[in-house]
Amino acid sequence: MSGTQGYPYPQVFLVDSGRGPQPSVQPPGMLPCWSFPPAQERVMERGRGRGCRGVGSWSLTMALLFLLLLVFGALGLGTYQIIKLQTQLDGIQQVREINIEIDGRGPEKLVGDLPETDPNRGKTAGRPAAHVIGRIEKHVSQNTLRWEPKAGRAFTEGGVVYRDGGLQVNETGLYHIYSRVQFEANHCTPTDALVHSVFVRRPGNRKSLTLMEGHREGYCNLGSHGHVWTSGSYLGSTLKLEKQDWLYVNVSHPAMLSHAHHANFFGLHKI
Repeated sequence: MSGTQGYPYPQVFLVDSGRGPQPSVQPPGMLPCWSFPPAQERVMERGRGRGCRGVGSWSLTMALLFLLLLVFGALGLGTYQIIKLQTQLDGIQQVREINIEIDGRGPEKLVGDLPETDPNRGKTAGRPAAHVIGRIEKHVSQNTLRWEPKAGRAFTEGGVVYRDGGLQVNETGLYHIYSRVQFEANHCTPTDALVHSVFVRRPGNRKSLTLMEGHREGYCNLGSHGHVWTSGSYLGSTLKLEKQDWLYVNVSHPAMLSHAHHANFFGLHKI
C-alpha cells in the first residue's frame, strides 16, 4: 500500500487470507468521524422548538379563559332567572293577600257599610248635592221662593232634603252654593231695585244669616214703557255649612220672575 498526500488519513486495506471474514481493525489512535450540524442551524432548531411550545401555552390559556367565561355566564344567567322567579312569586303572594283581605272585609261591607238610598228617587245616594228649578205659580205671596225638586233636571241626593223652598244638608263641610233668577216685565218704575239673596237658617238660631246678595238698580229706562224687558242675577260662592242648615232664596219682586224653568234655579254640592 502506498500513501497519498491528498487524503487526511492513511487508508487501510485488509486482505482476505481465505479463512473467512475478519473483523476490521481500526488503527490505534484514530477517532471516529462524526458529522455535527453547524452552530447556526442548532440555534434555529432551538428557536423553532421554543416557538412551538409558546404557541401551545397561549392556546391553552385562551381555552381556559373561554371556559371560565362560559361558567361565569351560566352562573349569572341562573342568578337572574332565580331573581325573576322570586319577584313573580312575591307578586303572586301580594295579590293573594289582597284578595284574602277583600274577601274578609266583604261581609262587613254588606252588613254595615251599605250606601244610603234616597227614598224619593230610588237611587243610590252619593256626595251631598241638589239642584232645584223654578216653579210656576200664579199667585206669589212671599219673597222666599218655592222650587220644583223632582221634575226635569232637578234632583236631591246624598242626604240633602228639600222642603218648603229650602235645602237642608246633613253633613258639615265646604259647599258650593249657587242661584240664578231672571226678571222680566213690560212695565217698571225707575226707583225700583231688584234684590236677589241666599240666606241660611240654623237650629237654635232664630235670626237668619245672609250668605250672598245681589242688587240691580237702574234697570228700568224711561223709554221702555210698553216693551218687555229682562234682567238676570246670578250668585255663587263656596261656603262652610253645618249639619242641619237650611238654605233659602229671596227676591224683591217675585211676581216679575220669568216662567221659564231653565231661567231660575238653585242648588249646592259638597266639595
